[in-house]
Amino acid sequence: MMEMRSRFVSIPCLIIATAMLLSRSAFGADAANPYLGSWALTIPGGGAGWLGVTQDPDGKLSGSLLWGGGSVVPVAAVELEGDALIVTRISRTGKKDADGKPLVVTETITARADGDDLKLTTVKTQPDGTQSAKIEFAGKRTPPLPPAPDLSKVKFGPPITLFNGKDLTGWELTKPKAFNGWSVKDGILVNQVVREPGKPRSGFGNLRTVQEFEDFNLTCETNVPKSGNSGVFLRGIYEVQVFDSYGKPLDSHNMGAIYSRITPTESAEKPAGEWQTLDITLVDRHATVILNGKKIIDNQPIPGCTGGALWSDPLRPGPIFLQGDHASANFRNIVIRPVVKE
Repeated sequence: MMEMRSRFVSIPCLIIATAMLLSRSAFGADAANPYLGSWALTIPGGGAGWLGVTQDPDGKLSGSLLWGGGSVVPVAAVELEGDALIVTRISRTGKKDADGKPLVVTETITARADGDDLKLTTVKTQPDGTQSAKIEFAGKRTPPLPPAPDLSKVKFGPPITLFNGKDLTGWELTKPKAFNGWSVKDGILVNQVVREPGKPRSGFGNLRTVQEFEDFNLTCETNVPKSGNSGVFLRGIYEVQVFDSYGKPLDSHNMGAIYSRITPTESAEKPAGEWQTLDITLVDRHATVILNGKKIIDNQPIPGCTGGALWSDPLRPGPIFLQGDHASANFRNIVIRPVVKE
């Protein structure tokens, strides 16, 4: 998913705290600061979000935030005030004052921890000092990431064909009222996004499996046009990027990346218009991605959900869903092998 770029002021580099650091600080590992670690958020409006809080050796706090769609980005400031955590985000309005300085909106998020639960409020302060109404929302501490699994010892069940090549049996829109651009043509699952000039892009729907899964291996083929942009969501919360990034420098938004979370180790994408293969394994919140026969992500931990997730709970089973609200894309040969639990 290639999001509309956030206007929140942030450090350009999208460096997220390592999974090991998040694991050590989760579940009250640091009694002096119960906020350290990883938090799954349900943001205002019901969307999925994520907050990661870390502390350097000098005691300085830092935070990264996912707010619904888009990327995980650093916030402007994180501070402790009494028993509360104060997270500050700053966004530009696109306007300037009489001296030519950019006018900004300051959003103050106040969080209070109660064990593994987080109660939060958010208030926006406009450039003229007026404040919005306080909005409440909630979060929950994410369990520590387990060690990387030994995939050689993981048993996968028999293959399940998710797309029958004939119709949309077993699939439905994530939002039933969205416009359905999905159809089957010549054995291919096709999403056609045709937009009228000046019309918003949000009307087209994402397509999900009716069935839900836990851990698995998933294989599929995909074909995107020039500048094409889609995604394969694992368990409804982790997006494997499907994007025409051929010839671009390595980035966490390129083809095969875990969107804004994990950058591929090498470029293995093909030019737009060619069929490409994805072989994806998700076990114990660790992802392996093989793109066009090359392993570009090797059993790496995923700290939290990615933009556009259906929910933020990393332990909840969920569907495979294909992103359809951005641009046209084709898929075929979608097969899953769920992990067999002993």
